[in-house]
Amino acid sequence: MSDESKAKKNPQGKRVGLIMVHTGNGKGKTTAAMGTAFRAAGVGFRIKMIQFIKGSWDYGELHSAKKLEHFEIIPMGEGFTWETKNRERDTAVAARAWDACREAIEKNEHDLLIFDEINNVIAYGYLDIKPVIEALKKKPADMHIILTGRDAHPDLIDIADLVTEMREIKHPFHRGIYAQRGIEY
Repeated sequence: MSDESKAKKNPQGKRVGLIMVHTGNGKGKTTAAMGTAFRAAGVGFRIKMIQFIKGSWDYGELHSAKKLEHFEIIPMGEGFTWETKNRERDTAVAARAWDACREAIEKNEHDLLIFDEINNVIAYGYLDIKPVIEALKKKPADMHIILTGRDAHPDLIDIADLVTEMREIKHPFHRGIYAQRGIEY
């Protein structure tokens, strides 16, 4: 598909819904999505974030979202998949989270949807890329969607309007400094 045929028009400043991907091995993918959500909340957007991996942890973004009008975060994961080592359960968890994402697209009740760490579950093979691409192609024309996580699938990168790669240069974890409340969660 040529760039010209994929071009989205923005006549008279009308909103054109974008597909945005934050990927890469560096820290900041979810944080960047949260920054966009914070900006969107400031202009009255209705926002929903569905989290594929984060689950029962008590982390800062949940508390922040509650303080903003029209910003909902739905943690649907059961923790970090590399720790669970239960492929069947992780696949079922990913399927439930994807069903919530697909339903959010179809209901069209939000201006911005964020599918947090969806790239990870696709890369791990817990979720098939095909239905994700199909749903994204059918999204409402003015709906924005952000997909985060490492190892974004090439087909997802292809249909996205914006792709940002976070590249790790230095991380405190490598010096034995573990995730800290208020910074990583």
